Amino acid sequence: MHLKIGDVAPDFRGKTTDDTETSLADFRGKKLVLYFYPMDFSPSCTMQACSLRDHGQQIRAKGAEILGVSTQRAASHQSFTKKYHLNFPLLADTNMATARAYGVAGRGLFGGVMAAMGIVDRVTFIVDEQGKIAHIINSPNIPNHGEQVLALL
Repeated sequence: MHLKIGDVAPDFRGKTTDDTETSLADFRGKKLVLYFYPMDFSPSCTMQACSLRDHGQQIRAKGAEILGVSTQRAASHQSFTKKYHLNFPLLADTNMATARAYGVAGRGLFGGVMAAMGIVDRVTFIVDEQGKIAHIINSPNIPNHGEQVLALL
């Protein structure tokens, strides 16, 4: 599935870093920066998460929440969050259901191999207050991702 701007964002449900069950409906009435990333603790993923962390207050001031999604278990997300003092939750998408719904499980030349290894594509969706896709960032500027998101809010 390839989502486009204006499409209704697919629903998702899962547990976050703090062991809270969440779904897309929990963000209705707010913008949501839903960012998919390959793996906790990798250099690029850490840089991206820290950029969003550093701009989290500004992002929230624009009426948006941040939710990171990857396939690692909640324990990995908890360690990642603690080590880097992330100020937003991470969703443990261990069965890749959310990644598949958003079309980020196994895209591109090596996508099938990466998906088989449990690694999703690095893509950010900005969902508007009504639950529609407002922006898609297919190639995030990893070290400056927070600024990139702010420019679109």
